[in-house]
Amino acid sequence: MPEAPITLLLQEFAAGDKSALDRLMPIVYAELRRLAGAYIRRERDGHTLQPTALVHEAYLRLLAQSQPSYQDRAHFMGVAARVMRQILTDYARAHKAEKRGSGAVNLSINEVMDAPLQAPNGLIAVDDALRDLEQTDELKARLVELRFFGGMTAEDSAEMLCLPVDKVRNELRVAQAWLQRELDR
Repeated sequence: MPEAPITLLLQEFAAGDKSALDRLMPIVYAELRRLAGAYIRRERDGHTLQPTALVHEAYLRLLAQSQPSYQDRAHFMGVAARVMRQILTDYARAHKAEKRGSGAVNLSINEVMDAPLQAPNGLIAVDDALRDLEQTDELKARLVELRFFGGMTAEDSAEMLCLPVDKVRNELRVAQAWLQRELDR
């Protein structure tokens, strides 16, 4: 997809033209739907939120932002991924509250990165750890978010963030080790 029209629509949206997001969504909808599908596939069996509903909820939250300042397509998709993560985390926290929680969950990094989360506690633990990581290294947190929630490869992430693939792989290795340490606590 050409970058210029997306960037122009994002600039119009940032300037206060809410209709620009309406014009942007058909252009990026398929990519957002793919991202939402990757998120939902990682959720526990029987999860009631569907990818289409996740995209629509994300759209409403993006539309409600008072001062959006997206720089380009990659930045917008990163924000959309974060919004989807927050929606799923909120959903998991609500689900946990309904069940009155069952305590801490021990997860390995392989379980976190490669398997669906079967309990809301796992998603909450990952979200909490990513929030901590964002405080010290935003890039690493974003790469983990794209890999874990978005199912993106190192190549996909490198393209989206305009970084060399080797740098993405190195940053991900360090971030995964850090995340494993946090989940082991």
